Amino acid sequence: MDLNTVADVRDARRREPWQPGDAWLGGGTYLFSEPQPQLRRLVDLSRMGWEPLILDPDGSLEIAATCTIAQLYRFGRTLSAEAAPLFSQCCRAFLASFKIWNMATVGGNLCNGLPAGPMISLTAGLDGSCLLQSQTGATRTVKIVDFITGAGRKVLQEGELLRSVTLPARALDCRTAYRQASLYGLGRSGALVIGALDPVDGSMAVTISAATVRPFRFWFPLPPTKGELRRVIEATVREDDWYDDIHGLPEWRHHMGLRLAEEVRHELTQLSRDGVR
Repeated sequence: MDLNTVADVRDARRREPWQPGDAWLGGGTYLFSEPQPQLRRLVDLSRMGWEPLILDPDGSLEIAATCTIAQLYRFGRTLSAEAAPLFSQCCRAFLASFKIWNMATVGGNLCNGLPAGPMISLTAGLDGSCLLQSQTGATRTVKIVDFITGAGRKVLQEGELLRSVTLPARALDCRTAYRQASLYGLGRSGALVIGALDPVDGSMAVTISAATVRPFRFWFPLPPTKGELRRVIEATVREDDWYDDIHGLPEWRHHMGLRLAEEVRHELTQLSRDGVR
């Protein structure tokens, strides 16, 4: 897509004042996919030199906003953590070509805030936190589940930048279960549910995304029963929180969200009972 309203492209390292019509440019796979008549200038992040992925001494993982899907996928295949399979599972949920994988960024997927964004699913399911940076250089940290407030809506303020996402070591050590559903064989996710079982204290988290306008993460000190899980979901996710678009009606998403949540709960509960590692 030719963005014919864009008059200038600036290097983000120059830290120039933010202007109306500015937009951050990461991989550009969304920006150049459809008309953006409101844009006048792109601020290019590609030369910031951020390390794509850093394993911190405490075992947590820092993912730069400019990390590409291809880089994350390759890293996940070499990661020895228990939750490593989730990386490739969520990357494959893009159903995108290798060209998109090598350009699209983790930060771009998060900042689009679309319900089907698989990087939202991955990072919310592993209890991730965003590091946000303002134009003054001030930073703040926000949980992924609080960063996305609705379909396409985020807590980013004008000119604020998503710098990175951190996944805690405790979450990376969790046993995980993954379920995804679509109306079509190669369609966008209509529901994506991730379960995480903590081997240290036996707690369980179930995260519903794609089916809802924003990710919902439910944490239980001990694995819930089928009825307990359903009651908590029904009490928390309102009727208008179930997403409605061409890729699935709210009623279908509601049904699939509950069904897949029970499937991951059952899988992880069985693993816990059987002592499987």
